[in-house]
Amino acid sequence: MMKTRLSRLLSIFIVLLLLVSVVACSNDKEPEPTVEPTPTETAEPKETEKPKEEETLAPTEDVDPIVEYEGGLKDVYEDHGLIAGTCLAPAMIGSEKYTSIILENFNTITLENHMKPEAILDHKASIEAGEIIVKFPKDTIDLLDFAKENNLSVRGHTIVWHSQTPDWIFFEDFDTTKGKVDKDTMLDRMEKYIKRTFEILKELDYIDMFYAYDVVNEALLDNGSLRDSHWKSTIGDDYIWYAFYYADKYAPDHIKLYYNDFNEQFKTQAYIKLAKSLVDDDGEFLIDGLGCQGHLYTKDSIDSYISMLKSFAELGLDVQITELDISLGTWQQILKATDDNLKDQGKYYYELISRIIAENEAGNTNVSGITFWGFADQLSWRRDRSPLLFDAKLNPKYSYHGAMLNKDHAGY
Repeated sequence: MMKTRLSRLLSIFIVLLLLVSVVACSNDKEPEPTVEPTPTETAEPKETEKPKEEETLAPTEDVDPIVEYEGGLKDVYEDHGLIAGTCLAPAMIGSEKYTSIILENFNTITLENHMKPEAILDHKASIEAGEIIVKFPKDTIDLLDFAKENNLSVRGHTIVWHSQTPDWIFFEDFDTTKGKVDKDTMLDRMEKYIKRTFEILKELDYIDMFYAYDVVNEALLDNGSLRDSHWKSTIGDDYIWYAFYYADKYAPDHIKLYYNDFNEQFKTQAYIKLAKSLVDDDGEFLIDGLGCQGHLYTKDSIDSYISMLKSFAELGLDVQITELDISLGTWQQILKATDDNLKDQGKYYYELISRIIAENEAGNTNVSGITFWGFADQLSWRRDRSPLLFDAKLNPKYSYHGAMLNKDHAGY
């Protein structure tokens, strides 16, 4: 019995000793620190946690990370004596991202549609007045105000054109159910239309912003003959001469007057013949320059295009690329926007613009400016052909780097 009691007491003693040891070890630990968030560690996202749409993404997965450059196209081109432009539409001036691209890259704009005849000729007011009335609608005013506020110069586009011109201006009493007016009446209407356009620009204090105007647009067919139009049928083949005569009469001296057309590389001699005919009684040019729209494809010959520009230089007139976009493939076969095709596009932009600059500096061409017909593919009239400098997310493409003359990122 005694042994049993001693055994129990020894067991209790050992258990008590173990408990004391455990408590002692626990009390030797440092307490866990309480970390209070500092005022700057609130719910603000970290720099690396910006929303996806605000990140700078490469145009394709295979492209090197985008390099940041000081300035944009306008700064690069200014170093080579060129102005850089784009077209402008109402959808482009309500977005900070669009505005940022425009102001970084361009120093001149052309209204894409809102100075064309159908935009500024007022049918109701013309009927009431009994003569052609020109009136700038709100969209036109808004676009010109945007240009003015941001110190952008403007290329006027366009006055006399077969397209986007209301039929009613060619008919008796501005009524298309009646017959067409005679030549003298139509010449009177043309003169008042041109005169009033420049008067309104002056009245609204926009005139000083304008440096150029496309007086006549797309009058030549690819075979070199004159396109059929209401202008031609009411006035005659000399309607282009009269348009430049009136424009020269009413436009201030600082606004250069241009003839503008597309497929220019296929009708070079017709361009030259037309320009040579646009002179006054003293043999002085009524025209200041030729506008080459430059709606090209990546399979078009750059050599042929440069050859055309050299031919135009022989006239001594100014030359501008007025609506440049370079679509993938050919007119007959549009290519998909694969990485390889977009690289080809970047190289084409680089080679074309590099050649223009080199020929200018050698005195072989006299191109004074390049206007891109937009800047982002989704805004382009040829959006199915991916012709421009930025993709749908406004990321720069190989073509942007090509146009920037940055060969390392242009797809080579």
